[in-house]
Amino acid sequence: MLFKKLTSIELERPSEEDYQVMEKIPVVVVLDNVRSQHNIGSVFRTSDAFLVEKVILCGICATPPSPEIHKSALGAEFSVKWEYVSSTLEAVRGLKRDGYSLIGVEQTENSTPVQNMEMDSSGKYALIFGNEVKGVSQDVIDECDMCMEIPQWGTKHSLNVSVSVGIVLWSFLHRILSQKGKNPISKE
Repeated sequence: MLFKKLTSIELERPSEEDYQVMEKIPVVVVLDNVRSQHNIGSVFRTSDAFLVEKVILCGICATPPSPEIHKSALGAEFSVKWEYVSSTLEAVRGLKRDGYSLIGVEQTENSTPVQNMEMDSSGKYALIFGNEVKGVSQDVIDECDMCMEIPQWGTKHSLNVSVSVGIVLWSFLHRILSQKGKNPISKE
């Protein structure tokens, strides 16, 4: 079997204009004081790939335009809707008022492993990811409807925040598409 890399044209990527009108998954990504602009850029790029509704940058998070964010976002900071809110607590309280279920992605007592997450494909979700060292702040965890974690077996008990975002968003997209009767590995 031969494998030939596909060109950008063969991948049939949507234009930025087409992307703006595509149906998004009912997920908002909230970054709680993420300090690395490369991580923020990676979150934009992953959010673009998995059709996230919006990214909310909070606290010490840098915002576009930024050469450091752009370096890893590769332009996704232009396709993905985003906003900045100085207080993560204020941001999540606003999302809760708007009907989003708040899910902290954090290792806590009684957290649910990501593979056991139950969700309603008609629901709206805010996934909250924390600072590279301190994680999601406890006052934000206190507002959450639930917490989920990514099981790990090695000596390190954390993953890079941008890696965590990729794992969790893929899991959400997969579940949402499966519940809607769509093949989660097909772009059709």
